[in-house]
Amino acid sequence: MPKRTLPHEEFLAEYLQDPREAVLYLNAALEDSEESFLEAIGDVAATVATMAEVADRAGVARQAAYRMLSRSGNPTCSNLMAILRALGLRFVIEADIASGGTGPSKEIRESRFGESHAETTITDAHK
Repeated sequence: MPKRTLPHEEFLAEYLQDPREAVLYLNAALEDSEESFLEAIGDVAATVATMAEVADRAGVARQAAYRMLSRSGNPTCSNLMAILRALGLRFVIEADIASGGTGPSKEIRESRFGESHAETTITDAHK
């Protein structure tokens, strides 16, 4: 008996209907590359509404939304945030603790707050 499979686009559209799966998909794309991330946002947008509707909710022109979410797209931070909000998503920043990251580097903390404050801030934050 032959396997029943879906074409990739159809499978992706069905998969991305679940907001949790869409978030996992976007995070994986972001880990891969900026270009993949922008395309992934476009994939999620296509499952939520038409690009015209997403662009309208984000307050940008439809053609601009298509350009921003292409592999060569270069959206401004405010446009990217507006599109994410239009999709019911938000951008979150986390320290990369798994790879030894502790937030801003010691040099940045020292230049901003002074040496003694830089050390106590990180120590206190991780207690």
